[in-house]
Amino acid sequence: MAGRAKVSIGLDAELVVEVMVLSGIGSPQDAIEAVVRDYVARGHRTEARTGLVDRGLGDTDAAPREPQG
Repeated sequence: MAGRAKVSIGLDAELVVEVMVLSGIGSPQDAIEAVVRDYVARGHRTEARTGLVDRGLGDTDAAPREPQG
């Protein structure tokens, strides 16, 4: 994964410890990264099965929508 941007965030220590225990991974960084990667992979599998893709993720340059109602 060399060359990829890194993001630092703060997480509740008890949450991180629980992820480490459930995943069996001893490093907090590696345990959280594994959970995030699994979540993303699960999303991709769901998209592949349903044919649905969240196209809104890349639409940052889109004009704001008019309020409804």
